[in-house]
Amino acid sequence: MLRLFNQASGQLETFRPLGEPVTIYVCGITPYDTTHLGHVFTYLSFDVLIRYWEYLGYRVRYVQNVTDIDDDILRKAREVGEDWRELGNRWTRHFIEDMRELNVRPPDVYPRATDVIPQMFVAIQTLIDKGLGYVANGNVYYHVAADKGFGRVTHLPPEEWLPTANERGNHPDDPHKRDPLDFVLWQAQQPGEPSWESPWGRGRPGWHIECSTMAIEYLGKIIDVHGGGADLSFPHHECETAQACGITGEKLFARFWLHTAMVRYQGEKMSKSLGNLIWARDLLQKHTADAVRILTNRHPYNETWEYDERELAPADELAARLLRGIRAEGGRGAALDAADSVARFEQAMDDNLNTRVALDVLGELADRIVAAAQAGRDIGEAQATLRKLGTVFGLRLGGEIEPRVRQGWEAHYRRFL
Repeated sequence: MLRLFNQASGQLETFRPLGEPVTIYVCGITPYDTTHLGHVFTYLSFDVLIRYWEYLGYRVRYVQNVTDIDDDILRKAREVGEDWRELGNRWTRHFIEDMRELNVRPPDVYPRATDVIPQMFVAIQTLIDKGLGYVANGNVYYHVAADKGFGRVTHLPPEEWLPTANERGNHPDDPHKRDPLDFVLWQAQQPGEPSWESPWGRGRPGWHIECSTMAIEYLGKIIDVHGGGADLSFPHHECETAQACGITGEKLFARFWLHTAMVRYQGEKMSKSLGNLIWARDLLQKHTADAVRILTNRHPYNETWEYDERELAPADELAARLLRGIRAEGGRGAALDAADSVARFEQAMDDNLNTRVALDVLGELADRIVAAAQAGRDIGEAQATLRKLGTVFGLRLGGEIEPRVRQGWEAHYRRFL
């Protein structure tokens, strides 16, 4: 049975879906300056989870958003002198191209935040009606003190809430707030910024309400898994949960909260603000997509790691070993039995997605196939097993990008032209 670490409970839990299909929402990019290795680690990690669910026989409905309107987008657009929407569309296309090249299974729904602004009005008004939101000078805020369950995702001590939020975009000195920790649901229009007419005046949505609304709109009141980078856990995911439970009246928003660890480089977290970035596109110019995926997934999703270019050579070598296993030509001797490899692979994946061990199993199976081929044994079924297990990691193994990957991302791509 698949066991995953649920941040909300702080422990490993056996994963059983609420119903059919499995539902998952993963916070997507804010589209400027993509796609660095930190992005890649998050989206490849969740790609492996989704593919493993499919390997186990589950149908999956996957939503990943595009945060196309927020402070960072508007700031970047001003810096480069480009229309905010054109900037977002251009970088979203860039991200899609990278995901397609890496053979990442596309989300079933890939909405912009601005696609659901009317639904946000309903959600925000619901929060106001329940006493969880308040209007102040054309802004609408969520009143954290009115929510006795706030903190249910991260269990961060209350004395750490405000300092952490301030490090991650909170504006504690906003004079319209009742409390420095309160966060924006609807922001009144500022000079020169895009805006939409709302029941509270012209403005734009807050960041947290965007994701809550999209998740509920496309997946329902309670979802199986919500994911994203660990740096989103507080305040973003905490605020998402507070809003969603307030809107729906449910005690839960997501049954499992999974967060990918940070990728470090040059001694610091890899981030756009620091500029210490390794770009996926640069890696793909010198290495196969399979090697880049192996480099990334040699690190389990919840393990913080430091990028070291010396890891690329072993990734290239493992990719080559797997390809040799796929391309080997056997004989008519006794068939190679891969059942033990399958059992060990599944055992590793069931252990909170231990991708490092699972990839080792694939390498060992490929070596066994090559040795069996040299001995004249029948390797056909073992090669089919290797390819099937490799599909969990999105490995192309010398083949083309999967048709569903190409077609799915191309459909999304057209919406950002």
